[in-house]
Amino acid sequence: MIVTVTPNAALDVTYVVPALLPNGSHRVTSVSSRAGGKGINVARVLARQGIPVIATGLVGGPTGGLLDRDLAAAHVEFHPFEVAAESRRTVTVVAEGDATVFNEPGETVTPAEWAGFRGHLAGLLTDARIVVLSGSLPPGLGSDAYAELVGIAREHGCRTILDTSGDALLAGIAAGADVVKPNAVELFEATGESDPVAAAQALRRAGAGAVVASLGPEGMVAVTADGCWRARPDRHVHGNPTGAGDAGVAALAAGLLAATPWPDLIREAVAWSAAAVAAPLAGDIDEGTRDEQRAGVNVEELDAASRN
Repeated sequence: MIVTVTPNAALDVTYVVPALLPNGSHRVTSVSSRAGGKGINVARVLARQGIPVIATGLVGGPTGGLLDRDLAAAHVEFHPFEVAAESRRTVTVVAEGDATVFNEPGETVTPAEWAGFRGHLAGLLTDARIVVLSGSLPPGLGSDAYAELVGIAREHGCRTILDTSGDALLAGIAAGADVVKPNAVELFEATGESDPVAAAQALRRAGAGAVVASLGPEGMVAVTADGCWRARPDRHVHGNPTGAGDAGVAALAAGLLAATPWPDLIREAVAWSAAAVAAPLAGDIDEGTRDEQRAGVNVEELDAASRN
């Protein structure tokens, strides 16, 4: 069983327009809304692949109710923790293959609510082996919030995948997160290193078990105790890149659950990420694109010094 955690869950609203013009008026050609937030996107991808997963997160108000109903309709097992504040919304505008995203910060979570959520999560981990911790933290939570959840997962014998940024990423690494998945910008912000391999090495030295850096169209780099690999897709996929990183995390979680070797695991993560770009909404993957990409991903093992 995989459990995904989304502290800052959201209702994701996606507009498609012919072109995005600053200071202009836009006619929306299609609009959709669904439960979102990074961990929820991960759970949605896993559930559609038939992989056992439970999603949880902090939700509140009428918007939180919309998240609950949407995930029930999508057959994603969801065990939310209710808080007083209204759940946030995000807006993605897709135009000409590019996405512009507006993320609300979320409302404040109280110390009592966070303590309640920690107990709630512990109760979900009886049959879990992998815990995915994804996304931003809502106001009211300290940068050590994910570090606390890493500790709870470890107490229950679970491996953790952490996908966040800034001080929360660094605190989670110091707590011993098993896998972290920053993107290139987050890598640079965390380490000051412009080279992704050197940056990933620095995060491993800081305490991460393995670092998988997503580099957008350039693929991924994995620096682990077992070796270091760079995986590149053979072609660029056009579409909505909003959920690509989440699909990559879903592939990592599925691979860790199945004990997949790292070269095959990073190949799958690149293929799933590309397949998410080809799908119209975050939380989906285009399976035909995934299969095509899987065959074309080039995985190169880097020299042994790269893992240090």
